[in-house]
Amino acid sequence: MSKVLSSLRYSAEHEWIDASSPAKIGITQVAADALGDVVFVDLPEVGDTVTAGETCGEVESTKSVSDLYSPVTGTIVEVNQEAVDNPAILNEDPYGAGWLFTVEVTEEG
Repeated sequence: MSKVLSSLRYSAEHEWIDASSPAKIGITQVAADALGDVVFVDLPEVGDTVTAGETCGEVESTKSVSDLYSPVTGTIVEVNQEAVDNPAILNEDPYGAGWLFTVEVTEEG
């Protein structure tokens, strides 16, 4: 059963965002389960600008490749290197250690 955390907001594309500053972003349990075993993550780089609703990376699994969409507009502050080095963490803990990146938000999506 997928879990939904009331402290997070969710996009139609199955990304989650918390309300901290900078905002932390990841993929939902539903997305992680649908993807299957995640084997590769391509994330934006620190300093990159992302735009709400536009692609900003990819998640590759043994089943498929899926685009990541930014739920907000802003500048990338931090990238979760652990998720890049060990993509399976997205399946194991998508709301915790499996976060993807943080954004200094300039505009909501």
